Formats: sequence, C-alpha cells, structure tokens
Amino acid sequence: MAFFRAACIQLRSGKTVSENIAVAETLIRSAAGKGASYLQTPEMSNVLVRSREELLDRIADEDGDPFLARMRALAAELEVFIHIGSIAVLSDNGKVANRAFVIEPAGAILARYDKIHMFDVDLPNGESWRESATYEPGTQTVIADLFGIKVGMAVCYDIRFPAIFRTQARAGAEVLTAPAAFTRQTGRAHWHVLQRARAIENGAFVISAAQGGTHEDGRETFGHSLVVDPWGEILAELDHDEPGYVLAEIDTAMAVKARQRIPAIANERDFVCATADGLKEMTA
Repeated sequence: MAFFRAACIQLRSGKTVSENIAVAETLIRSAAGKGASYLQTPEMSNVLVRSREELLDRIADEDGDPFLARMRALAAELEVFIHIGSIAVLSDNGKVANRAFVIEPAGAILARYDKIHMFDVDLPNGESWRESATYEPGTQTVIADLFGIKVGMAVCYDIRFPAIFRTQARAGAEVLTAPAAFTRQTGRAHWHVLQRARAIENGAFVISAAQGGTHEDGRETFGHSLVVDPWGEILAELDHDEPGYVLAEIDTAMAVKARQRIPAIANERDFVCATADGLKEMTA
C-alpha cells in the first residue's frame, strides 16, 4: 500500500509543438509545486492536427521528439513521475504511433504503451474519424511500476474495451489510466460513466487527463479531466474544458478495501456462450 498526490494536466493542444510544450510545462511546474509527484498529460500532448500530411510535417521519431525530450528533462529537474498520456511519433514502417510514456524522476523512460484500439467511427452529428488510416495500433497492454504501485496504461478509446483494464487488474494494477482527447459529443454522453465503470468493476483508481475545448484543426474535445476512486466516486474533476490541472490524493489501501468488499476479480469464472452453432468457449 502506498500514498501519493496525482495531477491531471488538461491541455488544448494545437498545431505548434513548441507552444504545446510551453503550456504543458507551465501547468506541470505549478502542480508539482503543490506536491504532485505523478503528473499525467492527455492523449496527443505534443500536437493535435487532423490532416495526416500536416501531422507528418510536425512530428519526429521517438529520439527526435521535442515534447518527449522536454518532459524527460522536466521530470529529472522536478524529481517527479511524468506520464505523457500520448504523443504522435513516427514509426519505422512509415505510420504513426499514438504512444504513451511514463518517465521516472531520473528522467529515464520507465514504460511505453501504443494505443491498441483505433477510433474508427461515424458519429450522429456527422463527425467521422479513421485513426487506423494514420496510426499503427499497439498489440500489448502495459503496466508501469511507480512508487511500488502497479499503474495500468491505456489511451482514450481503450476505455470502451473493459478487457484491457480487467487484464491489468488481474495482474495487480491498483491504478488504471485513460488519458484522452474525447470528442465533445461522446464525452457529454459517456465520459463520466465509462471512467466510473472501469474503476468500480476493477476496484481500482482511474486517472484520466483530457484535452478540452475547440482546437486549431476545428475538433472539439470534452475536457473534464478527473480521478475516480476504487468505489466509483469522483475524487477530483476539472469541471470545464479549459487548460488547467486537478489534484487528488491516491491511497492504494482504498483499492484493497474495495476488492475485499466486492471480490469481483477473485469471483470470476470462465464460461461458455450457447449459440445456434453450438457452444463456443468464452473467457471473462
């Protein structure tokens, strides 16, 4: 069991990487000054641009990405963990990785995670997104060890796929994460309930920093960065879509207690699904 102060850093990332770095750094310094030792930024912290051609003009590979380099230096200077919710980085195959990083206080990269689920959807208001046209999906879930605490990594649309979070909880994760750039439309409908559901069903904290507001490329994101406790209560929320941050105290004893009260993970059983074609084996 452990205790730490977490910060969700809410951004409104635009097309200019240097400007996004400056905003993120200012907010991180302020939150760290108030005792945060784990600071999480949203999905696509380095740049948010819809055009594939514009995106490719603005990003680099991991070794050359200025946002990642600055966050590594900042983590070392402030002696904190910085969890980059994700940045766009060039992959070896010509596609782009939507990649999250956890940076330790010495400035080294502790863990990487590539977003698994691509947001390929057509929404009722006419919005259409095809992330798979640009991004290469990841293939494995990742758990980082911070302060001796297991922290599961996920990104945005992953929140709609409970198996990732259940797999992490089964492996001992007490803190789950889903930093995001949720659309305003889907955020209004589902953001809070999805975050709370993942926390409740796994008896774990969920920490999710978000993009918010109207961006340079015209997209609208929901904001409302929040921290949910293992009983499903919202501990802290930035109740708007403006850049800023919110702080919450994380005590992993709460996860232990929640899992003792409702031992859903321990009580899981394998089962089969009866179909017209016969029985097909299923796993929880």
